[in-house]
Amino acid sequence: MRGGCWPPWCRKSPKISEVLPLLYLHGLSSGDFVPALEQFLGSSVGLSPATVTRLTAQWQADCKAFGERDLTGSDYVYVWADGIHLRIRLTEAKSCVLVVMGVRADGTKELIAMADGYRESAESWADLLRDAARRGMRAPVLAVGDGALGFWKALAQVFPETRHQRCWVHKTANVLNALPKSAQPGARKALQDIYNAEDREHAVKAVAAFDKTYGVKWPKAARKITDDVDELLAFYDFPAEHWVHLRTTNPIESTFATVRLRTKVTKGAGSAAAALAMVFKLVESAQQRWRAVNAPHLVALVRAGARFERGHLVERSEAHAA
Repeated sequence: MRGGCWPPWCRKSPKISEVLPLLYLHGLSSGDFVPALEQFLGSSVGLSPATVTRLTAQWQADCKAFGERDLTGSDYVYVWADGIHLRIRLTEAKSCVLVVMGVRADGTKELIAMADGYRESAESWADLLRDAARRGMRAPVLAVGDGALGFWKALAQVFPETRHQRCWVHKTANVLNALPKSAQPGARKALQDIYNAEDREHAVKAVAAFDKTYGVKWPKAARKITDDVDELLAFYDFPAEHWVHLRTTNPIESTFATVRLRTKVTKGAGSAAAALAMVFKLVESAQQRWRAVNAPHLVALVRAGARFERGHLVERSEAHAA
């Protein structure tokens, strides 16, 4: 086992060159490999940070290939967009990794595109979306994102036919921040009454009730809802089974939790390119555990232009009768 000769059980297991990048990716700093693994493996051969650096360089090549792939054969009906801000050790500026993931016509979720951008500017988002369109991406039916104006401005330029859905998690946090702490518990419940309503009609009534209760004393907080009501309630025009997926960017946020943990261990990525490659590999790994949306068979109907009222499919005969 000394001198780099691995025991039979190790030779049959994944190669050390495959294991080390995964350990690094999921939380073990490269400087910890020798003290953590030398006794277990019986040798420190192949455990140096330089080895890991060479191995992880392949991630950047994988990320580049992913960003150049053809999207003509992929049809994304719903998309989520968000950005994660990372600290880069070698520069003063923060890197913002822009991420777009979507739902294919068969209901499965998939990472679509990633890019490093300057904060979350409209120009950075437009560059990402234009590149995806150039590679064959169709306009999605609905896009879900937070209130950042950069993404929505870019979406209107590149895919003007796509409908907008604001994230209720971000919106709730923004509204509560505009209220005194004493009013926040009641406001949180009132907001839940809006996005958990049984249909759009009841949601609109809940919006009016929220405005009546909080608009007089805290008009700024109330306007955060009333000014964006169409974008906040867009999900009600889609299948009820999809509502839980469409009213929030949580599909991306849950993945970002792993990214933030990883970059905290390493105290920031060494460069913007390294940050992008790390996020790509983390998202690629998490993608294996993403579950399809509820009632996946309805996604194709959404793409086909089927109408849904109160979350239910409106048959053609019903539409003609109306």
